[in-house]
Amino acid sequence: MRKSISRQSCLLIWVVCLLLLAACSDHSKTVEANEPKTTAKAEPVKEIPKAARTVEGMITQKAGWLMEKHFDKKIEAVKTIDWFKYRNFYDVTFEPIMEKEVSSYFEKHKQPTANEVYDYLVYTLGSGQYERFYQPLSTFSHGFQAPDLPTGEDQANKKPKQANVIALIDASGSMKAAVPGGVKMDLAKEAVQQFVSELPTGTNVSLLVYGHVGTGSDADKAKSCQAIESVFPLAAYEKEAFQKATDSFQASGWTPLAGAINKAADILSAYSADEYVNSVYIVSDGIETCDGDPVAAAKKLQAQAIQAKVNIIGFDVDDLGQKQLKAVAEAGGGAYATVKTKDELETQMIKKWRPSIFEIVGKQGVPLNEYVDKTGELTDYKMHLIDLSNYEKNRIANAVYFLSNHQLIDDKTKEETLALAEDMNELRNDHFTKVYEMKKQELEEAKNRIDKEVSDWKEQWKE
Repeated sequence: MRKSISRQSCLLIWVVCLLLLAACSDHSKTVEANEPKTTAKAEPVKEIPKAARTVEGMITQKAGWLMEKHFDKKIEAVKTIDWFKYRNFYDVTFEPIMEKEVSSYFEKHKQPTANEVYDYLVYTLGSGQYERFYQPLSTFSHGFQAPDLPTGEDQANKKPKQANVIALIDASGSMKAAVPGGVKMDLAKEAVQQFVSELPTGTNVSLLVYGHVGTGSDADKAKSCQAIESVFPLAAYEKEAFQKATDSFQASGWTPLAGAINKAADILSAYSADEYVNSVYIVSDGIETCDGDPVAAAKKLQAQAIQAKVNIIGFDVDDLGQKQLKAVAEAGGGAYATVKTKDELETQMIKKWRPSIFEIVGKQGVPLNEYVDKTGELTDYKMHLIDLSNYEKNRIANAVYFLSNHQLIDDKTKEETLALAEDMNELRNDHFTKVYEMKKQELEEAKNRIDKEVSDWKEQWKE
């Protein structure tokens, strides 16, 4: 009897458990049914901006994102002569990155049109440096200016400024010394005479000599330091008279350089820089020995209304002498040179100093070096732009061929994209060349106009 009851109890318990499990299962299904269903969000599609189809738009376009991230801007803008730097960087570093990125994109974006391919490749590979070189090209100014020329009626009788040149020769005792080529005193006389003989016709010249009296002894110092003589008064050059003047003295005593510069200032005091071009040329072999201040004297000479420049040749001088003489020339607004031989002296005076006189007195149009520099600057801007444009087209073409070879675009899309890239490159380069030609024409016309003005002016006043 007990066994029967036990079996019935077990059966009852088993049935109850089944009912409870069924209820839980139904509740779970009900809860699941009542809960809102969620769906996975789709990944947003990145919108590729439309690439510019006008020159104005391409000039201001931003660099492709891949270019901005991985391409050195200096290498992208190298000149044609250094194209191998660009090529090496592109082949070794950039191309593998480019191929990976474009293949990844077009594997997800099937059957694109040519416009879509081109837009993406400009967005990825386009240059962002056009504006950097286009702005100075489009606003280029040659900067040429004509010299002041008397062309108005109020200047009808105005002649070019008269040139006054005073040569100072150091005749102190040390000038007796010999150097390669001869005795310093004799060589200085010869060089000065040749120098003044080749000055432009009409130039007034004067010869001052100092230190040519007494000896180098202390007893003669006062007498020698006061010995500053105008042996050829300021006047037009006459060969025989000037020769006689140079023969009238020999090297002898002390070096009153400051006093000699002051004497030159006295002679030129009547010749204002408004009407005259005043210059002082000194040949000396040493420092001031008469307690004067030649630097102050030269500075005063330059500051006065005569505005005379002081140019000095240091003839076989020591370091101390060079230092002082250079300071004197700088204070006088002129040039300093040191020579040690006859040949060097002649080269400096005849071949280097003489042209400076012509520069001061004469007029010229646009200097050749300035014209060459400006033309080169203009050409550089153009070539940078042409190179950037060609490089961009080639990057796009390389990417198109890669996509075609990997069956990511069809042949029709390939050909249309290549043609579009070529058209845009041609559009850019034609515009850059047109602006360059316009600016070059402005430069040429300005140079020709200024040169003609100067030439006509010279002809007008030609004697």
